[in-house]
Amino acid sequence: MKQFYGHIAALFVVCIWGTTFVSSKVLLNAGLMPADIFLFRFVLAYLCMLCLCHKRLWAKSVVDELTLVGLGIMGGSLYFLTENMALIYSTTANVSILVSTTPLLTALLLAIFYKSERMTRKQVFGSLVAFVGVILVVLNGQLVLHLNPKGDALALGASLTWAFYSLFMKRIMGRYNADFITRKVFAYGILTIIPYYFLVHPLNTDTAIWSQPLVIGNLIFLGLIASTGGYLLWNWVMQKLGAVKSTNYIYFQSLITMIAGAVILNERITFMAICGALILIIGMIRALKK
Repeated sequence: MKQFYGHIAALFVVCIWGTTFVSSKVLLNAGLMPADIFLFRFVLAYLCMLCLCHKRLWAKSVVDELTLVGLGIMGGSLYFLTENMALIYSTTANVSILVSTTPLLTALLLAIFYKSERMTRKQVFGSLVAFVGVILVVLNGQLVLHLNPKGDALALGASLTWAFYSLFMKRIMGRYNADFITRKVFAYGILTIIPYYFLVHPLNTDTAIWSQPLVIGNLIFLGLIASTGGYLLWNWVMQKLGAVKSTNYIYFQSLITMIAGAVILNERITFMAICGALILIIGMIRALKK
C-alpha cells in the first residue's frame, strides 16, 4: 500500500513540475533572470521548511553534511543553472529531450554503485521506449533538431546533475527524515548560487517587478508548491519507491508540459505528440514493472 501511495505521489509531483516551465516563462517575460527565479523560489521554500522543520540543525556526521551539500548543488544551484543556460544556447526541444535522459543516466549511475537498484532487461527496454515517446511528444510535429554543442552539453550536464542527486539521496535517505533533507537542499542550494552573482551576473532585480500580482503569484507557486511541496514529496517518494523507479516518472514531465502549454498558452498538439504520449505510457508501464 505504501508503494501505491508512492506512485500516486510521484505522478502528482511530476504534474506540478511539468507546469513550472509555463510559470518560469511568465517570470522571464516579466524581466527576471533565470538565476534570480531560482534564488527567490528557493529562499521562499527554505523559509517555509524552516517553519516546518527546525529542531535538527546539522547531520549526524561530517560526511553526511557534505552529502547534503552535494544534494543542494546537484538538485539546486548547478541543476537550475545548467538547464537555464542550456536554453540560452540551444532550442527548447533539444534541452527537453536531453534533460529527459535523466532516468537513463540515473539507472546507469546507480547500477554502478548499488546492485539492488539495477534494472532488468524488460525495465531497460521499457525505459528506452518511454524515452522514444518523450522525443515524439517534445518534437510535436517538428522533425528537425538544430544541434548546438555548447547548449546541448549544458542540457546533458543538467541531466547528469539530477542523476547524482538521486545517487546522493540513495546514500542518505534512510538516515534522515524527508523534511530535514529537503530543508538542507534548499539551504545549500541558496549558499552555492551566491558565487554566481559575484563572478557572472550580479543580482539586480527591478523593484517595479514586485508590484505585479502575476509575478508574486508565480513566485509563490514556484516557491511553496513546486519547491517546498514538490521536493518534500519527491524525497519521500524516493524513500518509498527507490531512486530508479521514482526517477522514471520524470518521463511524464514533458507530457504534462505539453498539456499545460496547450491549455494555458494555446500551443498546438499534433498527431505525432499524441502517438508519443501513448508510446511513453506503454514504456512507463513496462519500466515500472519488477
